[in-house]
Amino acid sequence: MRRIYPDIQDNPDIAQAYAYPEGRPWLRLNMVASADGAAWLKGRSGPLSSTGDKRIFQTLRGLADVVVAGASTVRKEGYGPVPPRDWWAGLREGRPEVPPIAVITRSLALDLDGELFCDAPSRTIVITCEAAPHERRHEAAKRADLIVAGEERVDMRRAVAELHQRGLTRVLCEGGPRINAQLSAAGLVDELCLSISPLLVGGGAARIQNGEPAQVTLDLSQVLEEDGVLFCKYTRAAHGDDEGARP
Repeated sequence: MRRIYPDIQDNPDIAQAYAYPEGRPWLRLNMVASADGAAWLKGRSGPLSSTGDKRIFQTLRGLADVVVAGASTVRKEGYGPVPPRDWWAGLREGRPEVPPIAVITRSLALDLDGELFCDAPSRTIVITCEAAPHERRHEAAKRADLIVAGEERVDMRRAVAELHQRGLTRVLCEGGPRINAQLSAAGLVDELCLSISPLLVGGGAARIQNGEPAQVTLDLSQVLEEDGVLFCKYTRAAHGDDEGARP
């Protein structure tokens, strides 16, 4: 792997390249897309990935306090608990050996008997709203740390604030596109890590954001490259009139 922007460097330190800024909460999106913008191939993101993308994916998880994903992504991608990695020891000093998964869901249509809830070394978090079925909320509370944020739908600002109150301030969101769009519309996205796969996919796949409109100005801060795959890091611009700006 090599860095090609803002400078040229072979074999950069990936953990250092993606280190969180000190002294403030930070929410990053991590997504992979085809060259023509598709967020999945045959319904899953895996076919768009690469060896380098997987390496960065694992590093970002090791750096994070919590990994957030929508329920649809959890179901489609077959999420389980984050497995511990020996090489994370330095990244996670003073923290649990793995970050918990936080699942955003209105319907609570989750396999609460699955390994994500029964075998996770860090207790899984479920983020839902008041309109969720009460019986399912009761069952989810037995197996997960339940957060109720919002009335008819999950209020993203309240959800992220609840994570912060638990000390989970380095937030990594792995999608899907609708969750990404809601976070952007709420003005909560600080960084986008986007792997661009050298494929043309076509078809009806969503973009990495899908649903609510948002206009968030980003600065390109870094580009890595390996085997034709580009790994772009964008950070929220410190200026501009964003439609999804924080209050």
